[in-house]
Amino acid sequence: MKAGIIGASGYGGLELIRLLHGHSEVESLDLFTSSDEGIIFSHKYAHLMNIHDTPLHRIDLDHLASLDVVFTSTPSGVSSKLLPSLIGKGPRLIDLSGDFRLPEKEYEQWYKKEAAPVDALKQSVYGLTEWNRAQIKEAALVANPGCYPTAVLLSLLPAVKNKLIDASSLIIDAKSGVSGAGNKPSQLTHFSETNENLSIYKVNQHQHIPEIEQGLEFFSIKQQPITFSTHLVPMTRGILSAAYAPLSEGVTEKQLIECYKETYQDEPFVRFSSHGDKLGTNQVYGSNYCDIQLHLDPRTNRVTIVSVIDNLVKGAAGQAIQNMNLQFGFNEKTGLDVVPLFI
Repeated sequence: MKAGIIGASGYGGLELIRLLHGHSEVESLDLFTSSDEGIIFSHKYAHLMNIHDTPLHRIDLDHLASLDVVFTSTPSGVSSKLLPSLIGKGPRLIDLSGDFRLPEKEYEQWYKKEAAPVDALKQSVYGLTEWNRAQIKEAALVANPGCYPTAVLLSLLPAVKNKLIDASSLIIDAKSGVSGAGNKPSQLTHFSETNENLSIYKVNQHQHIPEIEQGLEFFSIKQQPITFSTHLVPMTRGILSAAYAPLSEGVTEKQLIECYKETYQDEPFVRFSSHGDKLGTNQVYGSNYCDIQLHLDPRTNRVTIVSVIDNLVKGAAGQAIQNMNLQFGFNEKTGLDVVPLFI
């Protein structure tokens, strides 16, 4: 396998490098840049010394077309210009940026950027691996899900699809580490702004709101608008999503538990626990796992469904590699079968 990464210097790109370096089927990995051509990558990131001492390549379509798979981990609005000309030209394309997740009008409304060409959008497949394997396997272009939607959809879809909860007024509270904002400095991620501080941001305006609603509808039922709040936590990695909904009439806690066990019993990277164990982001740190718990409050007949992921792995690079494994017929755990970094 010959792989390439556009946007390798971002946090998602660096995770792709870390995980693909240990992938048994990847023979070579080319890194592409729009601004740092010729720079030795390990000079830019010293942790890659003696691991990736190769120069960055300029973005060249012929070079990219010669590869087996190309990952784009770029800011919004970049891959929508680069990838359409590569569709069907050879490599499988996996986009981590969000440019191919939404229809044209929704993308432009929520991202405030020009959308990708309609023909390219029609050829993209949403890459939530556990719920869309058949389409991902054959796709020329995979739209890798966002980090928040991954945590939310994996935790909610079993209950929503099986109508075990009343999803007409879902409330979802999610918290993320600072790396989810990318490595471009901003006031939001400035140390003195984030340290010893918990803040809410993009209230009712987060660009992942339509992606979550679209995913719930695509994989389950027609979905009413959700209330989705995002918070920034002074830590580097991790997402915790807590969703609140009333149980449907007549549904028991046992039915809920059995539904989740049955749905995810054969999934290598989704771990459901029916016990009241502590659930925290450090138990999935550095891994491709999504851990899920649910807790029923008999006083209100409302269930709290909680999930945790590493936003840079299951929420980005890990899920992208899981999709690559699926596309090329490898075991989905290849390159991803690592123990979380608990401490």
